[in-house]
Amino acid sequence: MSDLNAPSASRSTLIGVACASQAFLIWGLSPIYWKCLRDVPAFEILMHRIIWSFVFLLPVLAAQRRWGEFLSALRSPRTLALLLTTTLIVAFNWFLFIWSINSDHVLQTSLGYYINPLVNVFLGMLILKERLRPLQKLAVVLAGVGVTYFTCRLGEFPWVALALAFSFGFYGLLRKMAPVSSPVGLCVETLLLSIPAVTYLVYLDRMGVGAFLHVNARTDLMLMGAALVTGLPLLLFTMGARRLHLSTIGFLQYIAPSGTFLLAVFVFHEPLVRAQLVTFVLIWAALGIFSADSVLHYRGALRRGRLDAEHQQ
Repeated sequence: MSDLNAPSASRSTLIGVACASQAFLIWGLSPIYWKCLRDVPAFEILMHRIIWSFVFLLPVLAAQRRWGEFLSALRSPRTLALLLTTTLIVAFNWFLFIWSINSDHVLQTSLGYYINPLVNVFLGMLILKERLRPLQKLAVVLAGVGVTYFTCRLGEFPWVALALAFSFGFYGLLRKMAPVSSPVGLCVETLLLSIPAVTYLVYLDRMGVGAFLHVNARTDLMLMGAALVTGLPLLLFTMGARRLHLSTIGFLQYIAPSGTFLLAVFVFHEPLVRAQLVTFVLIWAALGIFSADSVLHYRGALRRGRLDAEHQQ
């Protein structure tokens, strides 16, 4: 029976890798999209991203028949309070990401999302009191050394990278506590911000300084298309994550910051000085150690699970 199921499992894994890879690739190459809107203020882009993402997600929830989950989230004071908090955090993260891209800090955004997995481990230790394995501790220390070296050599604290990493880390931590799926959670988050976002954009329009419907059709379409840049990779990621082990997702997630790094150096021609390169090398080494530890731990857990199953038989 296991042999008959093997092709089906293999196909499911391939579909999962394809979906997750596409999601991370879109996220990694998204700076190209935001650069095309650099003449529009970052805060105005953020407001459009919120509104059009909500509009995009509504039919998605209908297609997936998630209205019950969506309404339950709105009726639960605890869930709504959690999602209101994550709403503010993700809005800050989105704004900072767009601002940093259009202010020529693409390398720092790349660094931030390279650091993010290590920040997640650090937050788990700090807030959830999780015990770190020795290799995890080494990885976190190496990342800290990289940030310290960057600050000392360049005389500039990498606040953009750390703010992106920690805001996304806290966002992920709190979203795990909310009993909702990713599409439903994002739909509630964008709903909560849509009313103030519409109010702000109407104000800009009345003042005659808003970009939408006042620049050109290309700008209008790109502001509306922010929904696709937001919602499409999320849906692809969700489809991939259902079919893959966490260790596989852990490896694939580096596609996004790697794409952004390559864009920063070879497309946007941001200067990569020696201090920055050393910092990236230290972070890459930390991620290599972290990934190796994750694989070893995962394989050990599988082995223990098989032995327990054999003993029970």
